[in-house]
Amino acid sequence: MASNLSLKLQGILDSVRSKGRLSERDIDNAMRAIRVALLEADVNNQVVKTFIDRTKTRCLTAEILDSLTPGQNVVKVVLEELTRLLGDEDSKMILPDRMPNVIMLVGLQGSGKTTAAAKLAYLLKQQGHLPLLVACDVYRPAAIDQLETLGGEIGVSVFKGDGKNPVQIAKDSISHARENTRDVVIVDTAGRLHVDEEMMAEAVAIKNAVEPDQVFMVVDAMTGQDATNVVQAFAAEVDFDGVIMSKMDGDARGGAALSVREVTGKPIKFISEGEKPESLSEFHPDRMAKRILGMGDMVSLIEQAQRAAEEEMEQAEAERLQRLELTLDDFILINRQLHKMGGAQKFIQALPGGDKMLNEGNTQMDFFDRAEVIVNSMTKEERKKPAVLNGSRRARIAAGAGVQVSDVNQVIARFNETRKMFKKMASLQEEQRATKKRPKKGGSKSRKAQRRSNKQTGKGGMGGGMGRGLLPGGMSLKDLKGLEDMLNGLGQ
Repeated sequence: MASNLSLKLQGILDSVRSKGRLSERDIDNAMRAIRVALLEADVNNQVVKTFIDRTKTRCLTAEILDSLTPGQNVVKVVLEELTRLLGDEDSKMILPDRMPNVIMLVGLQGSGKTTAAAKLAYLLKQQGHLPLLVACDVYRPAAIDQLETLGGEIGVSVFKGDGKNPVQIAKDSISHARENTRDVVIVDTAGRLHVDEEMMAEAVAIKNAVEPDQVFMVVDAMTGQDATNVVQAFAAEVDFDGVIMSKMDGDARGGAALSVREVTGKPIKFISEGEKPESLSEFHPDRMAKRILGMGDMVSLIEQAQRAAEEEMEQAEAERLQRLELTLDDFILINRQLHKMGGAQKFIQALPGGDKMLNEGNTQMDFFDRAEVIVNSMTKEERKKPAVLNGSRRARIAAGAGVQVSDVNQVIARFNETRKMFKKMASLQEEQRATKKRPKKGGSKSRKAQRRSNKQTGKGGMGGGMGRGLLPGGMSLKDLKGLEDMLNGLGQ
């Protein structure tokens, strides 16, 4: 999302960060460049003005200009103001104690409402709910068929009533849900190509009929600044509770996502970054702001990795990796988990500087796919003991995989580098554990407070067992967050 904006902002902030001292003129130039970048990303003009005014005022204080690291402080201010623009804190969906809970989706035609309804149903199903999809779009050709197809793919029932009267369909769905013990009803309403009175009147009538607990507006992230006019119209008539941003994985410039919260005061609840049912996720303003500024999104990456690892990693494999017994089979495991997390590209985008790496072409996106083919051409012994791979064996493997011997050599070389990296990380952990055992000033009370802080933030404690993560040597996936914090601290 907003890759062009991200690269431009990273370039501007890198220039600021490289200077040992900053003058008022330096701040003016940086703010001017950021303003142009935001306008080119199709962010609402008034939103840009407000953002620049707030950011510039904070950056021109003596606390920033006279500090030892003014560049880093400017970056910190921009990050905080960008987070504020997207929403100061997470706005999670809270369902009341009601049977059934009713969620209503509104929006223009083509915004991705029907797909978003199915994705939301899938997300709720994963959380232990029993959702029911309701097809109230009786105008668009095949809209009901589309919802039934999507519902069938995720195992969620679809209620379509008589297929004629949207208000009556919505009413009848509530009693149908009670009779079939469905605890969440998701109403997919009709849209139009443009905002009109008839569409608004129908949406209001459905809302009055079912009294939804949550009304979400689905906004196409690719609509840009025009989205602000649409959401303002819906906010005035329907008074929705939050926004679902769809198509965030496309070529969106970011204008809609950066404008909606500031213009309407309505929070972004969910974002959709793909076509698969699992591609809908809760929106976190601070994580998105970091992604836009090229700082990565390690927390979301860790959460995705943990979900993917739950199905793949068995206890025996975990114990083997904990003993640093890395084999070539692990390359296959890593590849499968990457695909479950959205593929290598999404994984790299979540890393600090990932967008820049992809833009510069410094990544081999298909490496693990090719590695899996090559590893599958090996015998069990060769996978477990790569040291036995001599020249003739490598030639046989290359022929079986349909690749060159140099490709096989590359996989083996990467494997050896990975194994060395794991051993170094394990050694680092041991050093940190030894350091923690040394007595420190401040007494036991101070150490206890530090341990409590570490538990809350996920920092430190880089032992504690492998569990079901990918990392060996006693590391858990949460330790990646600690590594990110450590690296960020070194850069300041």
